[in-house]
Formats: sequence, C-alpha cells, structure tokens
Amino acid sequence: MISINGLTVAYGGYTLLDSIDFHISEKDKIGLVGKNGSGKSTIMKLICGLQSPTSGSIDKPNDLRIGYLPQIMEHHKGRTVLEETLTAFDQISQMQSEFDNINLQLAQRTDYESDEYLSLINRLNDLTDAMAISQSEPPEVLAHKTLLGLGFKDEDFGRKTETFSQGWNMRIELAKILLSEPDVLLLDEPTNHLDIESIEWLEDYLKSHRGSLLLVSHDRRFLDTVTNRTVEIMLGHIHDYKVPYTKYLELRQERLAQQTAAYENQQKMIEKTEDFINRFRYKPTKSNQVQSRIKQLEKLERVEIDETDNVTLTVKFPPAPRSGDIVFQGKDLTVGYPGKVVFRKAGIEVRRGEKVALIGRNGEGKTTLMRVIMGQLQPISGEARIGHNVSIGYYAQNQEDILDRNLTVWETLDNIAVGDVRNKLRDILAQFLFRGEDIDKKVSVLSGGERARLGMAKFMLQPYNVLALDEPTNHMDIKSKDILKQALKSYDGTLIVVSHDRDFLEGLVDKMYEFRDGRVKEHLGSVHEFLEERKIENLQELERRFAPSKDSCVKGGSADDRSKGEAAVQKEQAQKEFEQRRNDSKEIRRIRHRVEFLETEIGKVEARMKDIEKILSNPGPDDDIMELTRTYLEDKRELDHKTAEWESLIEKLEE
Repeated sequence: MISINGLTVAYGGYTLLDSIDFHISEKDKIGLVGKNGSGKSTIMKLICGLQSPTSGSIDKPNDLRIGYLPQIMEHHKGRTVLEETLTAFDQISQMQSEFDNINLQLAQRTDYESDEYLSLINRLNDLTDAMAISQSEPPEVLAHKTLLGLGFKDEDFGRKTETFSQGWNMRIELAKILLSEPDVLLLDEPTNHLDIESIEWLEDYLKSHRGSLLLVSHDRRFLDTVTNRTVEIMLGHIHDYKVPYTKYLELRQERLAQQTAAYENQQKMIEKTEDFINRFRYKPTKSNQVQSRIKQLEKLERVEIDETDNVTLTVKFPPAPRSGDIVFQGKDLTVGYPGKVVFRKAGIEVRRGEKVALIGRNGEGKTTLMRVIMGQLQPISGEARIGHNVSIGYYAQNQEDILDRNLTVWETLDNIAVGDVRNKLRDILAQFLFRGEDIDKKVSVLSGGERARLGMAKFMLQPYNVLALDEPTNHMDIKSKDILKQALKSYDGTLIVVSHDRDFLEGLVDKMYEFRDGRVKEHLGSVHEFLEERKIENLQELERRFAPSKDSCVKGGSADDRSKGEAAVQKEQAQKEFEQRRNDSKEIRRIRHRVEFLETEIGKVEARMKDIEKILSNPGPDDDIMELTRTYLEDKRELDHKTAEWESLIEKLEE
C-alpha cells in the first residue's frame, strides 16, 4: 500500500531521518516509537503530503484514503457536536444524492436497450455496493455510538463545538476520522486527551478496524493491545520488529546483546590478526602468511553496533519534610463554579505517605479538586482541610500557560530559586536533559515534552512533602515516564496524581478516587482490579437498562407469566444479596488495605526511633540532644497512635 524508499529529512546541518525504508501493508497495525523529537510526527506528515522530504520517495495508490489525526489542529466552529461529526459522511451523502438522481432518470427513460441506460444501471449497482460497505447502520446511529464511546453524553450533541475545550474538539475530529473508515489511519498521540474508559473503547475499535494503522503513542498498554508491529526511530535510522511494543523491547535487547557479543569477538580476532601482522611483517619466512592476513582483514565484513541514544532523565525528589498524619480531608464536599456543580457530598481523605490517583472522565472534577487542595477554589459547601505542616508542590496540566514564554530555561528556575540551591541549577537542569545551549532557549520555542520536563524540574528547588501532579506524563515519551514512575515510587512523601495512563498508575498508587456523574467514589487495590470491576458494573448497568419492566408481570396472568415474575423477584433478591456481599467485601478490603499501610508506617517509625536511640546512647559534639529528644517523643506518640489504630482494625477483621 505505502512504500517509503530512501527517505531523508535534513534541516541545515542536522539530519532528522537518514535514508529510511519501510513498507505499510494492508492490515498492518504499526506502533511508531522513539524519543520526542526523533521524527515520528514528521513521518506522518510526509505520508500525508503535508511536508516534503529532502530526498527519497513515498509511493502510494492514487485512490488510497488516509485518515490523519495530528497532535495540534484547527477546529471547526459554528456547528453542533453531532452536525460536525456527521460531516464524516459527506461522501456518503454525495453518493446518496447521485443514487437518487440516477433512480429518477431511470424512472423517466424508456430506452432500456441503449448503452447510456446500461451505463446508468452499472453506476447504480456500483453506488449500491459502495454504500452497503460504507454504511452498516444509519449515519446518526453510528455517530451517536462513536461519540458516546469517546466520552460525550447525549446532552452534549446539541452544543456548539466552540463551547468545548481543545481536548474535546480533538475527540470530535477523532470521531470523524474513525467514521470515515479510511484505508489507512495515521493517529498521532490519540490518547492524550482521552480518559481511561474512552481509551479502552478506542482500543476495541482499533482492534476490529479493517484497514491499516500507523500509531504514535506513549501509552505502553495501548500499543500492546492495538498493534502487531513496532517501528523504532533512533538517531535517524529505523528498526522494524513484527511484534507489539513489550515484545519489541525484549527482541531489541536480544539484538543489541548479540550485536555486542559479535562485535567484541570480531574485535578480539582483528586485534590478534593485527598483532601477528605487526610482529612478522618484516620476516621473510612469514611474508606469505602476513600478506594472507592483510587480505583477510581487507575482505572482512565489519560487525557494527547500532547507535543507541542512552541520554535519559535523572529524577530523584528531595527527602520530604515531615507532615501531619492527615494531609487533606474533605467532608461532604460540594464543589463547582457559578451556575454549575461539578460533584456533590464527597468524602475524601489523604494520609501521610499515601499515593492516591484521581481518575474518571474529563470534566468530572479531578482538576477542580486539585484547585480546592491548592486553595485556589473554595467549596460550595462542606469542609476542605489541609493538614499540619503540609507543603505542596503542584504540577498543573497546562504548563504552556503557566510557564512564562518570554523567559529562558535558566531564568525559569533562577527567578524562583533561593538559598544554596541556586548553586545547583545547572546540575538540576542537566538531570532533566537541559544541557549546554539548551538552558538559553526561550520557553516559547520548547516542545510540549521539554515544557513538561522544565515544569517537573521546579520540584527540585525545594523539598515538598506532598506532590500534586495533574497529568504529569502528557507529552512524555515512554522511557521518561518509566523514570518518573520509579522516582515517584521511591519518593517518601505523599502523592496525589491525576492521570489516564493505566500503565503509569499500575504499581504506583494504592488508592483511587473515581469521579463519575457528579459523585466521588473511593477504590482500593490496583488499577487492573478497578478496571475489571468497572467492566462488571457496566455490564450490570446494561442489564438493568434493558431488563423487562416489572409492570409486565401482571397479577392474574398466565402461569408462564407468573413464573417469570417469580423469577424476576428471585433475581432481584439475589441481586440485593450480591450487592450486600460486595459492599461487605469492599469494607474488608478497605480495612486490610489500611492495615498493610499502617504496618509499613509503623516499621518506618520504629526504624527512625532506633536510629535516634543509637545517637542518644553515644551523642557527638554536634548532636542537638534537645531536638533529638523532641523528635523521639513525637515519633513515640505517632507509634502509639498508629499501633492503637492497627489493633482496632485487626479486631474488626477477626469478628
């Protein structure tokens, strides 16, 4: 279908893509991977004809239909969500109009044997086949299903597109592209503005998509689920693997290990041969052997090791100062804006050392709660309380709006740094890959990924005991996300994070608050468990929605009707018992989760107390005995409090 041959893209003295070749065949589902700035988006623009290569060619059929979703796009205004989505069917509308026109002509003609009449019949058959393939259901039905899958609600369909954010308009464009059913889908970061449920819906859609797919994504799980092939771009070259992302990582490691072993063995052989040549070059008795070895080296096909880009983030958050046990507590929180309540009667509690995720569909209140926690928004009713000695480092989702575009990278940190940390600014920036001339770049010219790194670098300037991160992985490549995740796992403070990246959250957080339909619900356990539970709940919701009405079981009906009615009552009773058991199970899970957390915290406190006891038993001249004693007594009170809570919870589990 699409052949890329000897493609080179160069800017000035810098070569972005160096004579690359690869082929996209029918039903290929390719994950295009590489670091930010490696050329992934450029390849998509080249395929679409939006950019020209320095050299090389891209061959594709003239009638090939391509659907392209870029990261940044212009959005149409003036139509409702549904009207704009239905423009995806403009081609079908044109075919329908032509179909109706031909039918009208055929009804008026009587020259049944003429070539023109037969030509109209053939065209009518072609149109019938084309519309049957393109349209299994009416356009309005398909549009409704797609929009609902991407997170819109029925009441959104009549709203003008300009009343939605950029992220929601991206969903409209994605819906149009999917509904147009192109031969090849080119999707550049389609999950960036999607919530978890919409991502899962898109996964299912793309798995059943009949055409080809070229996908750029930094969502490891999404790539594994959707793709069957991985094309890696590294330092201008590509490496093609006929497997999904995780398997590609394994094969890539094996390939590099084999290359390295072969290279090292060959280097030993070359060194040994050159040593022989140098030792016996001037000995007449060895001249034939020397010449033979020289020719052997000249003919030798040298093993090369693929260049690898090993420059990565280095993230280690400063030790967290001690905060109170309760970091944030919200009781009966109703939060919103003038004329709009976002969520009601929420109970939220975050304790010291917990790692908590806020999840749910966009617009349900996750970022709004972050604003409440930061004191930027007051609740409509209820109580929002920040704990004792809490210091919050806040990473907002819209870094492009928060960072001053007129400052340089260096000035961004230098303007807010105080004290001794000013002497470490170059080291801090280097950890986040800003080196040399990079520190003099204006924020206005930075990419989304670079701005994300710069925003994260601010957390190195002072120690915080709470990190509140709103979509921190947006614009980060997979390797950078993995490094950030490991840094957050080892961070000894409290974490509150908003994210739709399932792989990032799995193994990082131990508690979730789901924002849905104006309510906030606590979930304990892993992200995987939550998603499985959510799928079950969705199925139960479907069963309830399409279940027969109770009114259909009327008194005095047939025996069969009465039997069905009794079965319905029994089913309802069983459902109530199931719900009760499930609620009991959730409470037990919550208690066990808290017990595990307390056991970890008790271990930390006991370790701190032992360290202080050692110092107090043999204090040095620089040790502050009064301060150490005060800290020891604080730890003792905390240990007693946590132990008492632990014992109380253990008793509940044993009841």
